Amino acid sequence: MIPATASGTAASSAVARSAVLAPNGALDAGPMAAILANHAIPGCEITDRPGRSHARLLPGPRGPRRVTVTIRSDAVELTADAEDAAEFDQLVRITRSWLDLDTEVDAVARAFGDDPLLGPLVRQRPGLRAVGYPEPFEAAVMTVLGQQVSVAAGGTFGGRLAAAYGTPSPSGLTIFPTPEVIAAAPHEELRSAIGVTRTRAATVQNVARAVVDGLELHPAADHAALRRQLLALPGIGPWSADYLAVRVLRDSDAFTPGDLVARRAMGGPSIRDAARLSEAWRPYRAYALFHLWTSATYTGD
Repeated sequence: MIPATASGTAASSAVARSAVLAPNGALDAGPMAAILANHAIPGCEITDRPGRSHARLLPGPRGPRRVTVTIRSDAVELTADAEDAAEFDQLVRITRSWLDLDTEVDAVARAFGDDPLLGPLVRQRPGLRAVGYPEPFEAAVMTVLGQQVSVAAGGTFGGRLAAAYGTPSPSGLTIFPTPEVIAAAPHEELRSAIGVTRTRAATVQNVARAVVDGLELHPAADHAALRRQLLALPGIGPWSADYLAVRVLRDSDAFTPGDLVARRAMGGPSIRDAARLSEAWRPYRAYALFHLWTSATYTGD
């Protein structure tokens, strides 16, 4: 990482700090910028597609901080307001994890090099990274809202939820609703605000209540136990649990055999056959998934 630069602001004790975050190995900027843009929550995130920049709030020791990442061909530029170097360093750590900048992608490329399906994909995009989510509860809710609808529709639902129950911040961005607020909302009011079915709204509230009651969506958690807890929630099925393992738990070997886009890129196998075929891609099945998704959906350079 190149040392941060800082400049003062008259309205706050925070200063605007910036750093260039170097990845461990290659970086495919286009797909990374695209996934951030495609999954952005209106009001909570702002994307400049041509400039490959993305702004959102990240958790800091003194509350949410607005950060902007600009995806370059060789690195990620990070700009954020922080009161001191320690707070900025925390935002740097969160960003590196969120964007998967520390993974040795050369090892992934070597593992897939001889695979007839993934070999050509990894040679085309050797710097593809498994972009995650920086806010686990937000990710869980957006996963529920994205079930069986397009990515764009899921984003629309998330934007409505944030507009109705989120909190405006001085940064101009909305703070995503807390689990306590969603859990306590009248069910019909919440359903109407989002514009989803009663069943889908109930699943959102089931997740919120589980988190309030102690469900911990964290990479350090026992992944197998957490999967069982998630599957016990009404409305959460294997696809949602697998997806969260990939994008929140940061499990490099997680896979979503039920994912329609991935199976289409695999040639259309059944869910059972997709799971069987994925065994050849251990211990990097999450990266196989990102290569399959990208090959099926990304049309940029």
